[in-house]
Amino acid sequence: MTYSAIKKIAIVGPESTGKSTMAQYLAKYFNTVWVPEYSREYCAGLDRECTLEDEINMFYGQLALEEKLLPQANELLFCDVTVLTVKIWCDEVFGSTPQFITDEIQNRHYDHYLLMYVDNPWEEDPLRDFPHKREYFFNIYKQELDALGASYTIITGLGQQRFNNGIQAVKAISNKI
Repeated sequence: MTYSAIKKIAIVGPESTGKSTMAQYLAKYFNTVWVPEYSREYCAGLDRECTLEDEINMFYGQLALEEKLLPQANELLFCDVTVLTVKIWCDEVFGSTPQFITDEIQNRHYDHYLLMYVDNPWEEDPLRDFPHKREYFFNIYKQELDALGASYTIITGLGQQRFNNGIQAVKAISNKI
């Protein structure tokens, strides 16, 4: 199978909406691999506030991790976030995003996005910052996906129902991509 035959599904959304858990679950269900969120590992090693340079490092790290795991994928590759997240954080925290990042967002293709809704409870985590802004960020992700003309499904529900909704969304779009 060629790399171009691999369908990439990006899982995006606000903090504490189950993106990583969903990516792992779907990869196991569909017998493939998933791309973890590079920024988790990166930020866990920081002993200071994130800078723009850190965001740029996370941008390159996320791209490299995706490229590294793509050859291991079995028809589908689930991406726990994308560089779109870097843009959203740069805009929010630093007021703007470097042009090369927005260019990459336009050029990097994902076959479908799963946009995780904020209907599950917030879980505390030292790497999470905005418990009170989840709906705000959900709307930003939705606006960004709309601006890209991206194909996406909003994933709602709690527990197993949320996973089932993710499975059904992937199955529904698998025949179309």
